[in-house]
Amino acid sequence: MTKAAKKANSETVQWTKKHLLGIEGLTRAEIELILDTAPHFIEVSERSSRIKKVPLLQGRLVVNWFHEPSTRTRTSFELAAKRLTADTLNMVSGGDSSEVKGETLHDTLANIEAMHSDIVVIRHSQAGAPHILAQRHRSHIINAGDGRHEHPTQALLDAYTIRDHIREHRNDPEATLDGVKVVLVGDIEHSRVARSNILCLNKLGAQVTLCGPKTLMPMGVERMGATVTHNLHDAIADTDIIYSLRMQLERQQAGLFPSLGEYIRLFRIDERSLAHVPGHIPVLHPGPINRDIELASTIADGPRSLVLKQVTNGVAIRMAVMHLLANSGTE
Repeated sequence: MTKAAKKANSETVQWTKKHLLGIEGLTRAEIELILDTAPHFIEVSERSSRIKKVPLLQGRLVVNWFHEPSTRTRTSFELAAKRLTADTLNMVSGGDSSEVKGETLHDTLANIEAMHSDIVVIRHSQAGAPHILAQRHRSHIINAGDGRHEHPTQALLDAYTIRDHIREHRNDPEATLDGVKVVLVGDIEHSRVARSNILCLNKLGAQVTLCGPKTLMPMGVERMGATVTHNLHDAIADTDIIYSLRMQLERQQAGLFPSLGEYIRLFRIDERSLAHVPGHIPVLHPGPINRDIELASTIADGPRSLVLKQVTNGVAIRMAVMHLLANSGTE
């Protein structure tokens, strides 16, 4: 498909989804619609005036309901909602919530909806929790991470950041991710970020390579459309993008790799591993970074790093998602 045809196709796409539960249920055109909507909200955030808001969700209630610790995702969603002029409510979970008294997720959400919620952003340790809630409740549900399953808005902001870099590097404002080579490095087995990124990047035409220890690589992951290697040098020798995943240090207690020293020597992204990689090849990371374990501080804070751009783009992508859900007639 030519660029002109792709552009014409994207302009005719209408958003029809009531929820954002995962990348798996989106088409390429729907993903590109979200990516193409985000620049309007980046402009809002970069306004020189004090008013960094648009009234697209004025009077709506956005509930951030997080059952797992989060800083970047939770604050990003909260800021995105406020920049859309929505009212926001942050729900606690755990010892301070009614769940300890036996209240179910459905009961809790029914009570939230009795307060006339419009959008509910949920993160939960159980895979599929957002999907179950979406079947029975009227609010728009956004999956902010469910177990080891998916983290769709992270994949969307990553795709946007990668596409923006490719367009700038090629000096082509209409460049797509077709044929772009992306390497995901680290703990693939336990990463919902990796799963959503594989799905998203594949749908956008990118070529995905996974690199990490054999014990942290899912069996049969090649069926998702990715190439697998356990050699970092081979993985990044001819790539366009390097994506370092957070090493979940609790896995070390389970003995899934010999030692942190061994992991650092074989898979850390640092000056040594990047010695023969061209300087324009960027490095991404979903955060939080275990500094000098999966990613050297000199790289995380250096000119290759797109980590802070990911954070900036995350607010715009989440604004785009909430706007499309709430204002596209999908009640």
